[in-house]
Amino acid sequence: MQTYSPSVLSTRILPRHVVITATLVVGFALLTAAAAQVRVPLPFTPVPVTGQTFAVLLAGAALGSRAGAASQGLYILLGLAGLPFFQGGNGGWDYATGPTLGYLIGFVVAAAAIGYLAERKQDRTIATALPAFLAGTVVIYLFGVTWLMIALQTDLADALVKGLVPFVVGDLLKIALAGTLLPAAWKLAGER
Repeated sequence: MQTYSPSVLSTRILPRHVVITATLVVGFALLTAAAAQVRVPLPFTPVPVTGQTFAVLLAGAALGSRAGAASQGLYILLGLAGLPFFQGGNGGWDYATGPTLGYLIGFVVAAAAIGYLAERKQDRTIATALPAFLAGTVVIYLFGVTWLMIALQTDLADALVKGLVPFVVGDLLKIALAGTLLPAAWKLAGER
């Protein structure tokens, strides 16, 4: 019987074992929860600037598609259960299903997508990591802005103004940071 062992940073550094994988999934869920507390509220939108997307990028690349998505799914489940994991220490069903639900769903899909790309060595160099992280960020926006239109009962232009435009510069910085950190980590781990 063959076990699932993607060629990602976590498996390069640590042996792939169910306990290690579970620990990493929990760890990245907690990292996302911590990053959610790094926030800047904006008066014109229910969506704050947070550090969550950076954690999502790292989770997908470091853990791979399955474990990366699982970490973000766990993050959402723990927040839904009422733990203060969402931005501003919020938690519970009402908060999770509000205007930011699309972004939360996008976290799971983006981590899976980035993980898929990382499993194909797209996180090894800056030239390939940047587009991979950009793709993951676009996935988050796609889900987030779409749900924001529904939740606010607004049109696409308004949803873009409230759910994408204010975040582009910050997300480009997160992409640049992740896009340089992961290749550097691979070099430290001995990837040629």
